[in-house]
Amino acid sequence: MKIITVIGARPQFVKAAVVSRAIVAFNNQNENLKINEVIVHTGQHFDENMSKVFFDQMNIPEPHYNLEINSLSHGAMTGKMLEEIEGVLISEKPDWVLVYGDTNSTIAGALAAKKLHINVAHVEAGLRSFNMAMPEEVNRILTDRISDILFCPTETAMTNLLEEGYKNIDIKRVNCGDVMNDAALYYKSRAVKPAAIDQDTAFILCTIHRQENTDFKGKLETIFKALGEISNEKKIVLPLHPRTVKQLKKFRITPNANIRIIDPVGYLEMIWLLTNCEAVITDSGGLQKEAFFFKKPCITVREETEWVELVTHGVNFLVGSDKEAMLHAYDKLKSTVINFDINLYGNGNTGQLIVEELVAATL
Repeated sequence: MKIITVIGARPQFVKAAVVSRAIVAFNNQNENLKINEVIVHTGQHFDENMSKVFFDQMNIPEPHYNLEINSLSHGAMTGKMLEEIEGVLISEKPDWVLVYGDTNSTIAGALAAKKLHINVAHVEAGLRSFNMAMPEEVNRILTDRISDILFCPTETAMTNLLEEGYKNIDIKRVNCGDVMNDAALYYKSRAVKPAAIDQDTAFILCTIHRQENTDFKGKLETIFKALGEISNEKKIVLPLHPRTVKQLKKFRITPNANIRIIDPVGYLEMIWLLTNCEAVITDSGGLQKEAFFFKKPCITVREETEWVELVTHGVNFLVGSDKEAMLHAYDKLKSTVINFDINLYGNGNTGQLIVEELVAATL
């Protein structure tokens, strides 16, 4: 049995590590059936801090193919990926193509497979922000519709698919839990303190990278003004995405000196930051969940979130790019006792469930 895994962005490396480890465990436990996983790295995230360090730290098998496709517009990137992945699939002839999340790599991998009549499995299916201006929303909706198995991380995701009419579509839907929860549980004890952190004083962990925030001067300026005011009270550690670095320079925005800006970090360093921070401020989808896994309140600098259950349960504060809303949420989380003892994302065996479902669907 052969599976092609298509990945390209750093959150996908973390997710793929979970399933790759489950594949190895399956192979070790079964003599009569072996799974051959072939990893295709599109190159969407390509530098040392955004890519290679994840493979090194998480013991992900080296990609069999590295397409080195990056730094293009959405259309050009997706088209080039589609062309190159198609060539790999024709050569490899897999039983399944496995895609993760909502990036250009995701939709390109799914499209290439479907046009060649190869089965597609989508991990992190059914998520919706209901904002079609987000490229990620377009990618995830289209990928869901052309997949053969949809691995949903939450009951909310399952409900989204039902409300879109998937009960009338011949696509299997599985609520398997969240692979990111598996990763957090497995790698927690392997956390590594970032070299750039030279003090142990209390801090807030922050990441800002989404185009909806970074591409508009007014929004980015407002966000950093709010961060500046918060940092006057509590130190902020900000691993800064290359896109945000570029936009800050372009718009001539100078962050407050109390914001400790560091280069992007590997997954094990991020685990350390999550373990040791007091709270999280982010526009990342994945980091919202990881904050919950490590029992940290989160302020989400977006107008909407795919992880609505976090907002419903009062562990995530959705504020958009509004300065006063950000400051109000920060004041609120300081005085609120938050209950993290709820099971929202499975029991830490999601990778195993995914592999078992793929095997059962193949036999």
